Amino acid sequence: MIRSIRASIAIVTLWLVASCGGGDSSQPPSSKFKSYQGPPVTQVVVKKADRKMYLVSGQSVLRSYEIDLGNQPVGPKQYEGDGRTPEGLYFIDRKNPRSRYHLSLGISYPSSTDVARAAMAGLRPGGDIMIHGLGPEGRALNRPDWTAGCIAVSDEEIEEIYAMLGPGVPIFIYP
Repeated sequence: MIRSIRASIAIVTLWLVASCGGGDSSQPPSSKFKSYQGPPVTQVVVKKADRKMYLVSGQSVLRSYEIDLGNQPVGPKQYEGDGRTPEGLYFIDRKNPRSRYHLSLGISYPSSTDVARAAMAGLRPGGDIMIHGLGPEGRALNRPDWTAGCIAVSDEEIEEIYAMLGPGVPIFIYP
């Protein structure tokens, strides 16, 4: 009797586990990792005042995006905690597939000039400036210019950008 109950429970459990996949099995699971086969991105241009970011190949704009910036969007980043997005020439220096903001791409801030400027004021320059998606935090805030100094786009947009950019691509951040 106990064996038949255990066998019944095992069958029901297997059926439940098998049905948990849900959805149409002919469709591949959605992935945040996209592929890109187009021309290489040779630079990223950010215009803070316009809240726009452009991915450029040579002289051609491949994509443009509306962006959110640091919570103090006017002026260049001066020190850790000022809420500003840096200005100047930097480079994409890393990819983070496990970002709390969906996906993220590192920006090479601080430069030696940024470090020296902050040190002259007796402060630290900060760091960990990224281009990233919204993630749960950004979606919950639902307001413009909410980051601590990063450049934010939608989760769907960061998937595309993440596929298009790699380390070494220059990023020009203008006021």
